[in-house]
Amino acid sequence: MEHDVELVRGRAAWSVLSPGGRGLPSGRAGRKGEAVATVPGREAVRADLEQVFRAAYPRVVAVAARVLGSRDEAEDVAQEVFLTFGRSSVPAGEALGWLSVAAAHTALNHLRSGRRRAHREVAAGDGATVTPDVADAVVTLDERRRVRAALARLPRKQAVALVLRHSGVSYADVAAALDLSPGSVGTTVRRAESALRKELNRHASSD
Repeated sequence: MEHDVELVRGRAAWSVLSPGGRGLPSGRAGRKGEAVATVPGREAVRADLEQVFRAAYPRVVAVAARVLGSRDEAEDVAQEVFLTFGRSSVPAGEALGWLSVAAAHTALNHLRSGRRRAHREVAAGDGATVTPDVADAVVTLDERRRVRAALARLPRKQAVALVLRHSGVSYADVAAALDLSPGSVGTTVRRAESALRKELNRHASSD
């Protein structure tokens, strides 16, 4: 059931990305032999965009949601990322890694710049389970906000590595996406976790 819902959401987002909401037309040769699709008066779009979109959409949304804590905002980030990808020359074989990193970066940018819609987070309960104890729910919500604020203060590479690993991306894929050696990914993630704890403790003691 959850997978079916994911596909429905993906199709809805794809209708926004597709020129005229009808999917992409046939392609022509683009940069570096890459096939692109064109619509009169519109910028060229990759012919493989729909295929990549359908395959990678769940991962991209999951990465963005890990940062933002809001499904709605994560879907907005996914649309931004796929629009950029659609005009890029990223090789298809590198698409998933590129999109995952782009989702983390874009979500962190939203987090740091304050371009978040707080009313959405509140309305959605920030993903928290509804409980009879309102006080507990408020504390949980506040803690999650503190974690996200601390995450936004981390060095960018550490933050992205941490988000990708906690979104289920493999060590090998994180290494490839961030241009790290596979053996250094674990160290980077551990340092990020340590830095996150320090940020949380530092701001907790100053409150």
